[in-house]
Amino acid sequence: MIRNYFKVAIRNLWRNKSFSAVNIIGLGIGMAAAMLILLWANDQLGTDRFYAKTARLYTMYNRYSVNGEISVSNITPAVMATTLKHDYPEVEDATRFNNITFLVTAGEKHLNDRGAFVDSSFLRMFSFPMEKGNAATALDAGYNIVVTEKLAKKLFGEEEAMGKIIRIDSNSNFTVTGVLKDLPDNTTFRFEYLLPWAYKTDLGWDGQNWNDNSVVTYLLLRPHSTQAAFDAKVESIIPRHSTETTARSFTQPVSRMYLYSKNDNGKLAGGRIEQVRMFIIIAVFILLIACINFMNLSTARSEKRSREVGIRKVMGARKGSLIVQFIGESIILSVIAFIIAIFLVQISLKGFNELTGKELSINYREPSYWAYATCFILLTGIVAGSYPAFYLSAFNPVIVLKGAFKKINLALSLRKVLVVLQFSFAIILIISTITVERQLQYAQERDRGYSKNNLVYTFVQGDVDKNYQLIRNDLLSSGAAVAVTRSASPITQRWLEDRGYSWAGCSEADKKTNFVRIGSDIDFVKATGVTLSRGRDVDVYSYPSDTTAVLLNESAVKLMHFKEPLGQVIRHAHQPDLHVIGVVKDFILESPYESNVSPMLILGPRRFFEVMHLKLNPANSVSTNLAKAEKIFRQYNPEFPFEYVFADESYAQKFVDEKRTGKLAALFAGLAIFISCLGLFGLSAYSAQSRIKEIGVRKVLGASVTGIATLLSKDFIKPVLISIFIASPVSWILMNGWLQHYSYRINISLWIFFAAGILAIFIALVTVSYQAIRVAMLNPTQSLRSE
Repeated sequence: MIRNYFKVAIRNLWRNKSFSAVNIIGLGIGMAAAMLILLWANDQLGTDRFYAKTARLYTMYNRYSVNGEISVSNITPAVMATTLKHDYPEVEDATRFNNITFLVTAGEKHLNDRGAFVDSSFLRMFSFPMEKGNAATALDAGYNIVVTEKLAKKLFGEEEAMGKIIRIDSNSNFTVTGVLKDLPDNTTFRFEYLLPWAYKTDLGWDGQNWNDNSVVTYLLLRPHSTQAAFDAKVESIIPRHSTETTARSFTQPVSRMYLYSKNDNGKLAGGRIEQVRMFIIIAVFILLIACINFMNLSTARSEKRSREVGIRKVMGARKGSLIVQFIGESIILSVIAFIIAIFLVQISLKGFNELTGKELSINYREPSYWAYATCFILLTGIVAGSYPAFYLSAFNPVIVLKGAFKKINLALSLRKVLVVLQFSFAIILIISTITVERQLQYAQERDRGYSKNNLVYTFVQGDVDKNYQLIRNDLLSSGAAVAVTRSASPITQRWLEDRGYSWAGCSEADKKTNFVRIGSDIDFVKATGVTLSRGRDVDVYSYPSDTTAVLLNESAVKLMHFKEPLGQVIRHAHQPDLHVIGVVKDFILESPYESNVSPMLILGPRRFFEVMHLKLNPANSVSTNLAKAEKIFRQYNPEFPFEYVFADESYAQKFVDEKRTGKLAALFAGLAIFISCLGLFGLSAYSAQSRIKEIGVRKVLGASVTGIATLLSKDFIKPVLISIFIASPVSWILMNGWLQHYSYRINISLWIFFAAGILAIFIALVTVSYQAIRVAMLNPTQSLRSE
C-alpha cells in the first residue's frame, strides 16, 4: 500500500510539474530560512551554557538608585569575591575577572592582545577545554600564564609553548603553564591569555575599597544551595562594609548572563532573549507562509483530483486511508524541499555568518541533527498537508462523479483566508523592518555631544606615561595633532564610577548617587570637542591648583541644584575637596538609546591615566597625521606598537546589535514576501488557466485586455487589502512593545503602515498581472477550440 501511495504521489507531482515546482521551491526556501534562523537561535541560547558546572555558576550584581531610577551593574568591588568565599558557607568557590590589554612579548614577537586577571579558581569553575596543562593548578603561582592556542601559535609558531617565557608589558616574565583550546564562539568571555590575580596584587592594583567597583565577580554555589536563599543573605553585603552606599547585591545565573542583560527598574528581565524570541517567531511565520502556499496550491488543484477521490471511495477507500495518502504526498514533497533547503543553507551560510558575526555550521555526522531534521520534515509535511488532506478526503463521490464539483465554493473562501493570513505575516515583517531601521537611524543621528571627526585615542602603555610631555609636544609641533589630552577612559566608554560625594544643600539620598568619573589634565574640551557652557577647561600647567579642579556635566548640575555651579565645593571622605571650574553640556558616554545622561565629574589629574586622545590636524590627510604620530610614539615607546581607535568607529559599536537585527529582519521580510508572491503566482496561474474558455468568450464579445486583466487580478488584490487592515494594528502592538525597551525612541508614524500597504499591493499586482495579461492576450480561437 505504501508503495502504491508513493507511486501515486510521484505521478501527481510529474503531471503537474509547474505547480509542483512552485510548491517545492517555496517550501524549500521557507525551510532554509527557518533552518538558518534556528541555527542562529540555538547558538544564542547555548551561550555560556556548556560549562560542566553551569547550573551552579552565578554572577554578582548590584542595584543602585540613580536619579530616582534603579540601575543594575555587574561591576563589583574587588574585595567582594574573597569576602563571599570566606564568610558564606554556600559559596564553594569564587573568582574575579578583570579585562586587560598588555604588550605580550616572546623573543622578537610583540603583540598587543586582550587578556584578563583572574583568580586561580577561574579555570576550575569554568571548564574551558585545555590543550596542555592542568586547569586546577595552572594559575596557582603569581608568575604563571595560560594562553590560548591562537596566541601560542602567534608567539611560538609550531614550537611547544609549555614552559616558554612570555614578557608582559616589558616589566615581568611569566612561564606558560597552560594552553587553552581557542574559545568557542558561544561564550561571553574574550581573552587570549590569563594572568593570576596575585600579579595584580603585586602591582598594587588590587583595591580593597568597598566603594571601588572595578571587577566582575563569579561564584560557584554548593550543590544544595538555592539562589533565592543566598540572595537574601548577600543583599546587604556592601552596606555592611561601607556606610557610603545603599547598593543591594544579588546573583544572576551565568547561563542567563548573555540573554538577560537589560535592566527593567532593577530587574534583569530582558535583553538579547527578546531578539531571539522575535526571530524564532519570524522563522515560524516564514515556514507557515510556505506551508500556506502548499495548502492553497493543493486545494486549487482539487478539481483535477476530485474524480480520483470519488473513484477511490467508490472502490471502498476510507476517509482515513485517503488522509494518510495525501499527508504522505505532502511529506514526500517536504523531503524534496528539505534537500533543496540543505543546498540553499550551505551556499548561503558563509554570507549569513558574516551578517550575524558568527561561525555557524551544520554537523551532518551528529545523530541528533538527523533526529531534529526528521522531526522538522515530518512537522512541515503534516502542517502543510493537513488541510488539503482533510479537504480532499471529504469529497462526496456521488457529487464529484456527476461533475457537480464546481458548485462547491468552500475551497475558494478558505484559500482567500489563507492568502490573507499569508500576506498579514509578510506585512507585519515589512512594518517591523521599517520600524527597526528608523529607530536605528534616529539613535545614530542623535547629537553625541562631542566632535567625532579626526578624533582618535590610544592606550597609555609602556613608556608613554613618563614621556607624555615629550610625545604631546612633538605631536603638536609636527602638525599631526591640534590638541592632545590624557584621560582615565575613552570618550566613548564608561569605565569608572564613584559615590559618596557631598555638596552644599545635598541630602543623604544624594550622597548615594553614582557619578561617572573621568580624569583629565589639559585640553580635554579642545581635544574631544565637548561643549563648554560655563567656566573653563582643566589646565594644570597654567593653574597648578587644577589638580583638585572638576568639570560638571549638565546632568550633575541639575542633580546638585546649583544655580551658580562655578566655585562650588564638592567633598568626598577619601579624596581632597574638589572645586568646580566649569560646566560642559551632556555628551553620550554610554548607550545612545537611553534618554537620560548620567551625572559626570571630569576631574583634574590626581590619578593614573589610561588613554590619550588626539585631535588630528584637519589640514592634513588622516594617513599623514597617523604616520607622523606613529613615528613619534615609536621614538618614545619603541617596544610597543602604535595602535589607535577612531572615536567614531568605537561609537558605531554601540549600534552593532540593532544593525544586525535590522539587516536580519529585512532579509527575512524579503524572503517572506518572495514566498508569498511565489504562492500568489501559482494561484493566479492556475486561476487564469481554469478560466481560459471564459476569457475566450469575453474576448469574442468585445472585452479588452485591460478589462480581462483587471477581472482576473481583483480577486487576488482583495485579500491583500484585508491583510493590510489586519497586519497594521498587530504590527503597531508588537513594535510599540519593542520600542518600550528604549527610553530614547521614535514614535511609530502612520506613513510606515501606508508605505508597507502600498508596497504589498504593488508586489501583489506585479505578481498577479503577469499571468492575467498573458492569458488575456491569447487568441480566443485557441482557448475556444475544444468547445
